Amino acid sequence: MHAEVHEGCIGCGLCVGVCPAVFHMVDGVSQGGSIPENQEAAAKEAAEGCPVAVISIED
Repeated sequence: MHAEVHEGCIGCGLCVGVCPAVFHMVDGVSQGGSIPENQEAAAKEAAEGCPVAVISIED
């Protein structure tokens, strides 16, 4: 699985706080990445909590 942060990120940091194993900040916006199997639930929680709904989780 992979987390993708699309254009429109406001850099709130919620996803990084919920799932730092997958998300990290670069130049004020979040970047996603590969999701380890033990982090799938946290990555989905981060995506669902994104205030601007710009995170997608893909297989």
